[in-house]
Amino acid sequence: MSDRQASLRENVRLLGDCLGETMSNHLGDDFLQTVETIRQLSKDGRQLGDSQALIKALEELNDEDIVPVARAFNQFLNLSNIAEQYHRVHRRKTNESLGVYKNPLGDLLTRLEEKQFSPEQMLETLKKQNIELVLTAHPTEIVRRSLIRKYDNISSELESLDKDNILPLEESKHIRRLKEIITQAWHTDEIRAERPSPVDEAKWGYAVIEQSLWQAVPRFFRQLDEQFSRYTDSDHLPLDLSPIRFASWMGGDRDGNPNVTHTVTEEVTLLARWMAADLYIKDLNLLRSEFSMTQCNDALRDRVGDSVQPYREVLRNLEQKMTRTKEWAQARLDGEEASSVGIILDSEDLLNDLTLCYQSLLDSGMKVIANGSLLDLIRCAATFGVTLLKLDVRQDASRHIDAISAITRFYGLGDYAEWDEASRQAFLLAELNSRRPLIPMEWEPNAEVQEVLDSFAMIARGHQNSFGSYVISMASAPSDVLAVALLLKESKVSFPMRIVPLFETLADLDNAEPIIEQLLSIPWYKAYIDGKQEVMIGYSDSAKDAGQIAATWGQYRAQEALTRLCEKHGVHLTLFHGRGGTVGRGGGPAHVAILSQPPGSVNGAIRVTEQGEMIRFKFGIPDIAVRSLELYCSAVMEATLMPAEAPKQEWRAIMDEIAEVGMNQYRSIVRGHEEFVPYFRAITPEQELAKLPLGSRPARRRSDGGVESLRAIPWIFAWMQIRLMLPAWLGAESALQQAIDSGHLDKLREMHENWPFFGAYLDMLDMVLAKSEPEIAEYYEKRLVTPELQGLGQLLRNKLSQVSALVKQLKQQDRLIEDNKTIRQSIDVRNPYIDPLHYLQAELLYRSRKDDQNSAVDKALMITMAGIASGMQNTG
Repeated sequence: MSDRQASLRENVRLLGDCLGETMSNHLGDDFLQTVETIRQLSKDGRQLGDSQALIKALEELNDEDIVPVARAFNQFLNLSNIAEQYHRVHRRKTNESLGVYKNPLGDLLTRLEEKQFSPEQMLETLKKQNIELVLTAHPTEIVRRSLIRKYDNISSELESLDKDNILPLEESKHIRRLKEIITQAWHTDEIRAERPSPVDEAKWGYAVIEQSLWQAVPRFFRQLDEQFSRYTDSDHLPLDLSPIRFASWMGGDRDGNPNVTHTVTEEVTLLARWMAADLYIKDLNLLRSEFSMTQCNDALRDRVGDSVQPYREVLRNLEQKMTRTKEWAQARLDGEEASSVGIILDSEDLLNDLTLCYQSLLDSGMKVIANGSLLDLIRCAATFGVTLLKLDVRQDASRHIDAISAITRFYGLGDYAEWDEASRQAFLLAELNSRRPLIPMEWEPNAEVQEVLDSFAMIARGHQNSFGSYVISMASAPSDVLAVALLLKESKVSFPMRIVPLFETLADLDNAEPIIEQLLSIPWYKAYIDGKQEVMIGYSDSAKDAGQIAATWGQYRAQEALTRLCEKHGVHLTLFHGRGGTVGRGGGPAHVAILSQPPGSVNGAIRVTEQGEMIRFKFGIPDIAVRSLELYCSAVMEATLMPAEAPKQEWRAIMDEIAEVGMNQYRSIVRGHEEFVPYFRAITPEQELAKLPLGSRPARRRSDGGVESLRAIPWIFAWMQIRLMLPAWLGAESALQQAIDSGHLDKLREMHENWPFFGAYLDMLDMVLAKSEPEIAEYYEKRLVTPELQGLGQLLRNKLSQVSALVKQLKQQDRLIEDNKTIRQSIDVRNPYIDPLHYLQAELLYRSRKDDQNSAVDKALMITMAGIASGMQNTG
């Protein structure tokens, strides 16, 4: 069995065989043959370049067969994802056993040593490192939590089978279990009956920590210890070290989501404390059962008196406090009053007792015990604290304006919303320096204003360590930041909560520097931030606003300007990157993205959103989570100590020209072409997307809005479903062509080779173009779009062909993504299984639009959306 499990293809075949047997048992051999025929026709269509036979077979499916056929290909793609993900784990373990695995941290430390960095410099940089990964639940996670658990179990069974000397009985047991789980998955509805609530989303995020990150973090630290042991005299790095921590938007992001209220946010903070307490209780209980040692140092003896089992005494006390903490959180969740006496609300209380035991073990000659499970728990406590993660609160700037306007109107001062920026700032600063309260005692604002005020009051009731940043979306002026500061003050928030403007559109990115400069010139504000400023860079909306190429350059320039500005003011800048899973939303490999940032902009600190299904792909399995943490840690250290050189002025000039041309071309189509909106709505499943219960947030900011009000996630989701991938490349074809026509071909190649920023952009463009399929998009058009609109489709496909040719020309390759064999192979293997879902989806859209009361068609349509998303490994 060992040879079989060593191969990704064999694992895919094994899982596929199990699925086939399941389908045959449920629906008979005839149905299985139908699926196999469609699969073979799809494969033949790819090889012959003609999918007419496949299309004909799918069009002939009756309503009774369309749902199970769609489910068959959806399930196979999910199983392929599992096999691929496990293969990454297997490949690393194999490379480690052969001694050929290159640990990214170890590799970096070697290069730093060669560059004459001292061990002290490396260690000090690690100590100061502050990476925060912010888990978000935008509507991108297609797969239900109940299925995710089954898929995790399948991965575990693959691992159990992956042994050189597995016995036949053991092999049979695990294959039998595989068949059982796959059968359970087949008989589980992959589409939720209703949208998840924000609390459901938060629970999903906490489950990732419980099932994977709780194990991964201590293992990550052991890797750190191992890699740094060559440079330090200590057996381990400092106990309180926490270079990577976690935050969340799940249950805190109320921007455009009416389902996130102050009660929801309070609930998820309590759930996080409940989950943290539960995890500590389990580990403390295990430690207590093992720590029967009697020898201890004087400090521990002073603590426990004459107890004959000093370690168990301390651990039992901690376990009891954690149990009371869990009971307190549960009572609060149940709406009951609960005493906070004897509970742990601060991680210092936990860490102090654990380190007391740790030092005693060292002093008593039990270093091996100290550096075992106890050290792992200390690492978890330093990373997760007693809140598991910190919750950001996000709200649109307009909601704060509405709240303050209601107050000024109540006092007869006029309408704050109608004041100019200077008047707003003068009012806000006067109130920030005033000692009297601003919010009226006898006052009944409207429900929306009351909810804003209640949210601030909820923060004030909570604890500082439960909250991260207050993010202001669509921030466009200094007053947007000062307004939040005032509302925090008036709500009696007792700690200086970080206030983070989010610059989203291209105009806002260009205006970020003067906005922050004005704020840093205000003495009150400079004192409030205490030398630390956080700014969030929006990737999604800037790309939707101006096109990917212009947005990418706008983001880079904004970061450069903010870095210079904060350095001038002696303020430490932390950039918060609101990156999505797809290239069109700033997605891509994290370490490549970090190393391509402007020089000096990382400086030891970074916040990054990790979104939807990307959380599962990067952190869902402990082995992969360790690798992801290593990549983040090494990339931030490298960007801090060995930042990329500033781009040449001639490169910048070319980039300025490219961005301008790309933006104008993108906007001329998306905003200026009169047929674009009707074409978009006809060819994509954008309208039907609302039926898919993806997440708690509505797809639109306004229910009556057009494409401009569509959120970036469903905007990209819709184009990805038909494989045109338009948001990631539109505008680049004109921009790159003009640069080449201007004689810059050699310069562009030089930029790709020597400028990490441009290299990362072009490589990501290459990857997304490799996933595009103009022939599939053309079939959607023929089936769904009226003849008078089809001219636009031909124009777009011509542009797609043009940009693909330009990328190959620039990178001097015959085929897209030729330099990444792994991704190329993954795309090629998946296409025969995704193709039937595309052609079936187009047929289902046609049927649904003729008869919107056909439940079988609607169900199958949602399954095709889920299957294509799984096959593409991103949804938005």
